[in-house]
Formats: sequence, C-alpha cells, structure tokens
Amino acid sequence: MDPEHPGHAPAERAVEVHHPTPITPAAVTPAPLIPVQPGSVPAVASVVLPDGRVVTGYAINPAQPEPVTAKPPVSRAAVNVALGGVGFLAVCGGLILLTSFIAALTAFITQLITLATVIFGGWIAVQIFSASGHQGGTTVNIRKATFKRNHFHG
Repeated sequence: MDPEHPGHAPAERAVEVHHPTPITPAAVTPAPLIPVQPGSVPAVASVVLPDGRVVTGYAINPAQPEPVTAKPPVSRAAVNVALGGVGFLAVCGGLILLTSFIAALTAFITQLITLATVIFGGWIAVQIFSASGHQGGTTVNIRKATFKRNHFHG
C-alpha cells in the first residue's frame, strides 16, 4: 500500500490537472494577455508515483494503428498451378540427372569392354607368336641320314 494514501489502491488515485503559467521576460514590457479558449490549450496531467515523486506532462492521445487492409484470399487454382510448376521442375531436374547417370554408366561399360578386348587380344597374340617354335609333328634330322643310291637309310 502507498504510505501517503493508505485507503486507496493505485488505480483509484485522483489525477491532478495543472495548467501552465506563461513566464514573461523581465526586460521586456509584458504584452497584454489574450484570453485563450480552454479547448485549445492541452491539459497538463500530474501523476503521483508509488515512491512519492510527481510526474507532470501533457496528455498524449495514443497513436491509433492504421486499419489493416483485408488481403484477398489466395485462389486454390493459383496454389495448384504453383505446386504443379514446382513438381514439374523437380521431375525435369531428376530426368536430367538420370540421363547424365545413364551416359556415364554407358561410357564406363564401353571402357571396360575395350580394356577386356585389349587384354584378351594381347593374350591371344602372345599364344600365336610364341607357339611358332614348338610345332607338333615328325622332326627329321637330315645331317645324320645316309643316302645310298636312291634309297634312304636312317
């Protein structure tokens, strides 16, 4: 509770209103005061804080937020078209990746076949050219043979 106002809650306090008093300079002769309509001078409000301090100032009307303009609802057809476009782009990207993968796989298989052909062809060539000195059949040594008249003796 507030020690200055023991019987009142903070929301029940009275607001004191003070009107400003104009100060005239000492060297200048004061001009006659023109009465001002009370509605044109803003009211000055004083508020007593819980610690006993008094705050005085002009009351300011709170700024009113601008009214929110209603957004038009998004058409269901527009949403479907947008989602369809995104799906189409995803499928096209996937097909491009798939064709790239198939081309790379084809090139790899072609290289494997070429490598196997070179290795197997080399093996066959080695077999052909190294077997020419080891042909099968009857070997005849002519130096040891003796020829007598038209007869061959071995």
